[in-house]
Amino acid sequence: MRNFLDFEKPIAELDARVAELRETASNGDIDIDAEIGKLEGKSTRLLKDTYARLTPWQKAQVARHPDRPHFKEYVAGLTDEFVPLAGDRAFADDQAIVGGLARIDGRKVLLMGHEKGDDTASRLRHNFGMAKPEGYRKAIRLMGLADRFGLPVVSLVDTPGAFPGVQAEERGQAEAIARSTETCLALKVPLIAAIVGEGGSGGAVAIAAANRVLMFEHAVYSVISPEGCASILWRTADKAADAAEAMRITAADLQGLGVIERIIPEPLGGAHRNPAEAIANLKQAIVEELDGYASLSREDVLKQRQAKFLAIG
Repeated sequence: MRNFLDFEKPIAELDARVAELRETASNGDIDIDAEIGKLEGKSTRLLKDTYARLTPWQKAQVARHPDRPHFKEYVAGLTDEFVPLAGDRAFADDQAIVGGLARIDGRKVLLMGHEKGDDTASRLRHNFGMAKPEGYRKAIRLMGLADRFGLPVVSLVDTPGAFPGVQAEERGQAEAIARSTETCLALKVPLIAAIVGEGGSGGAVAIAAANRVLMFEHAVYSVISPEGCASILWRTADKAADAAEAMRITAADLQGLGVIERIIPEPLGGAHRNPAEAIANLKQAIVEELDGYASLSREDVLKQRQAKFLAIG
């Protein structure tokens, strides 16, 4: 059964009516195909109209949809081969960040990203995509391997933010995020980052300080969650919609600001409605971006990234 967001209730009601009519038609000799077709057309039009005018807060809800593809689905759909690499070689293997050696349409890369999990057990195992210091130190280790062996890095960002717990702070969360960001900026191989869901705060930037940042049409990217911003400014999370509007968290806003370079279209109704199409769109964009760096020297790749970030703001 499809999970509908609050603003999708009118669409949900139409879809429920279609399901009822289909059930009626299957249990009798009544021909109501024409009526079903009308309702399906109305539902599609309403879906198209709704998603054409989403507010930033509604986009945040879409970006968090539990049925959006997760890292394991991207691995299955993007890669011809994937060999996972685990651990930070210092403390533990944080499964909020997963990474390994991969081939994307024959191109050798280091692929890494946040994994949120898709049921209770896996969400707990992956800590809802909120990495601890060992997660970012694993990312640093993997990026170092990629740089050593001349492999482009592809990172998929989908996190509410870095884990804020006391134990993470005790193990140097801020330092790990800073060093991961520093490693991104110092790579002499191309780094292509894609914001595929939530891009929350330093937890996202730590693996997204890239040569090229791509972003799904209904993803969000921000320095703090709308709820967190509202709690600071207005002392209540009820103002999250106002905060989302003010922070300019959408792909269109961020492209205008020069923070991201490319918006990847999503299927009608969001990536969660047709994950295969969304992943195919992402794969095409990643391949095109990788090919664009194939002729650049290591020094040119580094200079291009540095020039990009110095020009922001």
